This record gives sequence, C-alpha cells and structure tokens, in this order.
Amino acid sequence: KFVRAAYNNEGYVIIGYQVANRSIGEEWMMLDTGVTLRDGVPNYTFKREALSLETPDGKTLPLPSIMEHREVNTAALDMRAKVQRDSINYFPPNASQACGLVFFPALNSRALPRDEVELSDQRACVGRLFFKIPGGIKYGQHWLNVKFAQSVIRVPFRILTEEEETLLSKNYRDIEKQVEEAFKKKK
Repeated sequence: KFVRAAYNNEGYVIIGYQVANRSIGEEWMMLDTGVTLRDGVPNYTFKREALSLETPDGKTLPLPSIMEHREVNTAALDMRAKVQRDSINYFPPNASQACGLVFFPALNSRALPRDEVELSDQRACVGRLFFKIPGGIKYGQHWLNVKFAQSVIRVPFRILTEEEETLLSKNYRDIEKQVEEAFKKKK
C-alpha cells in the first residue's frame, strides 16, 4: 500500500512512505528512498539539492541541510520505521550493486553525512530522506521531486485517511491480480 515507483528513460525512483502516513500532524516526514539510473545512462553525481517535496497545498520544500536535521530528534521516526515499513527493494535488474544515500545517516551509525552520491545504472542507492513540514503532515497528494542530469521524476504518493486506506485495502487484492495478469510471461 505504501510503496510507489516512478521512472523515465533516465532514472528510476522508489519510495516507501508508511511511516509518513502514520505521522499525521508531525513536523518531520521520513521517506525510505531508492534511486538508480536506467540502462546505458552515463554516471551522474546526485546532490541533495536534486530532492524536494511538494505538499498538498502546493508548497515545494527543499531537502534540509544536515545541520537543520540534527537540530531536531528524528529518532522516534527511525524507531517507528523498524516496525512500520515496506520493502523498497524493487529495482531494474541491472541495478544489482548496493549503494547508500547517506544524506541523513543514523546518529548511531559510523557513516558520515554526504551531500552527494555517484549514481550509475548498476547501483541501487537507498537511504532515508527527511523533510521538515511547516504546520505538520497533512492528508492528501504529495510529490517527491527528483532531479537527474536531464530530467525530473515526480513520484506521487498520497497520505491516506483511514477511509481511503480501508478502501485501498479492500481493493488491493484485485489490483494485485490485475498487475499479475498484465505482466504474465507470454508462452
């Protein structure tokens, strides 16, 4: 229910946002995020400035600096993510090498924060993104904007009300069957 992927001829982005959906009203949003390049696309230095979040009220929020993030305690979101998360390990077949998006390493991690990562069509780069949401997280349509060298991928995700989540849950099995049918291998 809480995983979205979007791609074009240049890049591929996948997010898990269950923690965000369970954080209504909170000022910080966490997204599990994965990024890679498509087959044959030249390597690209991916910088933190390439990421932004568009909220339902039309505001576009930049990815905060490491200092802005460290001024608050997002440990509760990290802890919540240990039990409220969905796998985002769905990448194109060529992206088989693990890579970290370490814009916001955990405070107990030995990794140092970096402002950039080298993307390639063989690297599946994953990490957690945090956005400060003035006024708190609200229900509605959000977009994670990811700028690559030549294009922007907008990953849509909706913070669901309880009613919307119930409706989605009731219809999910039907959608799953439709996807299976659509992508069956031809005999």
